[in-house]
Amino acid sequence: MSAAATNLVSELTQRGETLSFCESLTAGLASATVASVPGASAVLRGGLITYATEVKSHFLRQPVADIEAAGVVSGDTALAMARAAVAETDADWGIGLTGVAGPDRQEGKPAGTVYIGIYSPNGVACSQLLTGLGKERKEIREATVVAALRLLGSTLEENPVLREQ
Repeated sequence: MSAAATNLVSELTQRGETLSFCESLTAGLASATVASVPGASAVLRGGLITYATEVKSHFLRQPVADIEAAGVVSGDTALAMARAAVAETDADWGIGLTGVAGPDRQEGKPAGTVYIGIYSPNGVACSQLLTGLGKERKEIREATVVAALRLLGSTLEENPVLREQ
């Protein structure tokens, strides 16, 4: 995890851009992973832990029923979480993480089903479905963090610098 975090912190620092998280299944692990990198304070704005649907409802400014209708574990919710992270912290980039760490299914989805949302107010909005990230909760959560950091890294490569340096 640390290599992906180190690379992301370096890239965001060079670009003069910031990052925030809205995490559900990872419960702060992604934020903590980035924070473990020296120099992270230049890029990490903060994070929200929205484990409960009611907490997601508060930060997403959507009724619980609407979130449940879209699916708590869905691309729409992951993207809304990424938007909420940006809105709450004024970051350049937001990452939303929602999924099933297991062992039980959620919304009929098996453990290891994860959605990552990436959002920037400068026109980038996407979500990605990942499956088969492992069998154990710890393995799924750690694989989710690495995948999210790498996804933002590849998104940065595809998008120009947001701020003038």
